[in-house]
Amino acid sequence: MKFNKWTIGLAAVGVVSLASAVQAEEKPSSVMTAVSSTTLSGYVDTSAQWNLGGGHSHTPGYAYNTSSKANGFNLNVAKLSLEKVADAADAWGAGYKVDALFGPNANTVGGLGTQSTGTSSDFALKQAYVDLKAPVGNGLDFKMGVFDTIIGYEVFDSGSNPNFTRSYGYTIEPTTHTGLLATYQLVEAVSLSGGVAETFGPTINQRAFLAGNKAQSYKTYLGSLALTAPKDWGFVAGSTLYGGVINGFNGGNGADQTSFYAGASLNTPIKELKVGASYDYVAVGKNTTAKSGYQNATGVYGTFQVSEKFSLNLRGEYFSQSGYLANLYNNANGGVFGATGTVLPKEAIEGTLTAQYDLWKNVISRVELRWDHATSGHPFGNESAAAVGTEKNSFELIGNVIYKF
Repeated sequence: MKFNKWTIGLAAVGVVSLASAVQAEEKPSSVMTAVSSTTLSGYVDTSAQWNLGGGHSHTPGYAYNTSSKANGFNLNVAKLSLEKVADAADAWGAGYKVDALFGPNANTVGGLGTQSTGTSSDFALKQAYVDLKAPVGNGLDFKMGVFDTIIGYEVFDSGSNPNFTRSYGYTIEPTTHTGLLATYQLVEAVSLSGGVAETFGPTINQRAFLAGNKAQSYKTYLGSLALTAPKDWGFVAGSTLYGGVINGFNGGNGADQTSFYAGASLNTPIKELKVGASYDYVAVGKNTTAKSGYQNATGVYGTFQVSEKFSLNLRGEYFSQSGYLANLYNNANGGVFGATGTVLPKEAIEGTLTAQYDLWKNVISRVELRWDHATSGHPFGNESAAAVGTEKNSFELIGNVIYKF
């Protein structure tokens, strides 16, 4: 639910009194007119996770998973969004959006500025941009500030994904950028996006101080193409094909990086069944101390709407990376990825089954079973804090409840 009646909200926190609002002039001020078109939305994302057998010291290294979330209840993240959508009837319309995150997942998203003194504040700005329209052709839209990446089948908001846990493909993609993004609807079925950003992100205002390059000239470049099947194409109407590429400096690994993405979301002759596919390839260049390498992930998706409230969602995925990157991201003794107790294997397959039943209004409730299998070594498991895993397989059973407003 979104709120346009801001006087009630301000009164609730004591900023104004309802009595003063009643006594105000009938004609709204210019300030209140602007505020009244702003909407407030968000969600609270919670889960309970059980790692079946084998211990939990080393868990799969997909995004937002940590060993501390195993075998217990978790607050994942709370999100608050303020947004004013540019007026579609105004050729020079303007708006804005701010997404603020609170909770453990905010630490991983990395939406902090270059002046921040820490990375574990349980707070991040996921997006904060000005939205501008220009009367060029069919209409040109601009975003300037911090905005979500343009590639990927999945998104940060788990409630908008078919599964709760993230894919390896999502894990190796950038998340946000600081820069300028332009979007143009060429025709009804074709949309183009292009932009320039400081880095791959997600650190806000980060500069690309790569050896031998100057920050004022070395930027990150983004481009994408989206194709949507027209309404008269029968059962495939509304299906989409999407491709994108991003090249620039990745502050996380200190190297030049190029990410390629291709994805499709398709309707089928069976009305209740939708399928999808995605492919990610990351080429990581050398830096002053590291070699080049690659990562890639291929995923397939299926959603079956059993009833109005009940759906089944399935994902299968194959992930691999060059041996050098596997050793770089995981220590030589068997693999802790960073300081989170998670492992990103050299090669793995993953299968996830999610049952979703929307029993309560505004609530997403899901039960998910995820299996990760490393094709070599034993990187997962181990009940102790030892550096070496003991298992080739990881099984996670997760309950997820999200309230959206």
